[in-house]
Amino acid sequence: MNLHEYQAKDLLSGFGVPLPAGDVAQSSSAAQNVARRLPGERYVVKAQVQAGGRGRAGGVKIVDSVAEVRQAAEDLLGQTLVTEQTGPEGRSVRAVYVEEAIASERDIYVAVLVDRQSGRVALIGAKQGGEDIEERAAANPSIIHTLLLKPDGVPVKGTFPAFAKKIGLTGPLSAKAVKLFEGLISAFLKNDASLIEINPLAVTASNDLVALDVKMVIDDNALFRHPEMRNFRDRDELDPVELQAQENEINYVRMDGDIGVVVNGAGLALATHDMLSDVGGVPANFMDIRTTATSLDIAAGFDLLLSNPNVAAVLVNVHGGGMQRCDTIAEGIGISMKRNDRTVPLVVRFAGNNADYGHTLLRNYGIAYTEAQDMGDGIERVVALVRPEAA
Repeated sequence: MNLHEYQAKDLLSGFGVPLPAGDVAQSSSAAQNVARRLPGERYVVKAQVQAGGRGRAGGVKIVDSVAEVRQAAEDLLGQTLVTEQTGPEGRSVRAVYVEEAIASERDIYVAVLVDRQSGRVALIGAKQGGEDIEERAAANPSIIHTLLLKPDGVPVKGTFPAFAKKIGLTGPLSAKAVKLFEGLISAFLKNDASLIEINPLAVTASNDLVALDVKMVIDDNALFRHPEMRNFRDRDELDPVELQAQENEINYVRMDGDIGVVVNGAGLALATHDMLSDVGGVPANFMDIRTTATSLDIAAGFDLLLSNPNVAAVLVNVHGGGMQRCDTIAEGIGISMKRNDRTVPLVVRFAGNNADYGHTLLRNYGIAYTEAQDMGDGIERVVALVRPEAA
């Protein structure tokens, strides 16, 4: 789950991360009132959309008076902001974040994330931050420094000061950097985050560190441990189809192909996509049925496939386990196909727990389908249905 900047900063404020004073506003008058409460005489007004590149797209405005804060908020609220991360459709600005402007002598990049190669929490950083950090890192990966932490997130003694030195935080800044790193990692672990990124981390003339912009992502699968975050999800920022799927215990992403894919397990789904691509198939979606999904949840997910006019055939590739049996998925498919007018060719590969019973249920529902013997067979059959020349 992506957080807005104001939500991320609110969370990090409880972990000793130094932040500019600020608050969120949904109207120009509220933005003006926020500015009146802030120290200093310069202010930053930021569009709250979950996408990078806001500054380059005109979504961040630095102004010199409370009156200008109101005007900046008025200009931003309601507009569609298009950045390199939003796509051409952009995102509607429904809130702005107003904070005191901090004069930065130097911009640093710092982030905490899960290193996929090692499976460990990693602290990464660069001497120079900024919106173009990704482009610069792609051109010269050596600018990014990485510190892998122990499984419990605790660093080996002395590694934090050494890491601070690598990204140019020495002398009186070293101790402040260590405290910042400790706060970030604590926030990362306690909130089940998958990413916390500070870009830029400002170094001020008085040798203070201030997190000017923060991006934070929370692991969706851990949200049951954080009921306080239940209302953090911005429904307006999400694809309504993907949101509906999430509400029915299904991880779902729309894609551009013509083969609907029903799978239980993210790894199995990725393998299925790879095998489809290898033989000329193009998936219309990514679907991972969670172990907690009921047959009615699965039916709602299958409804999404049938509602997609681009789907010409569906491949069901399921390996039943102890918590998600083949018959539960078969029942969900049966419910969906009975209540929808549209039908598409269906190829089904069931393996594992209650595989035979799953096939029995589909036949009892009167559903016409092709039974596949294994993954490879199912993939060849579904591709042959939509793209005979590729089979």
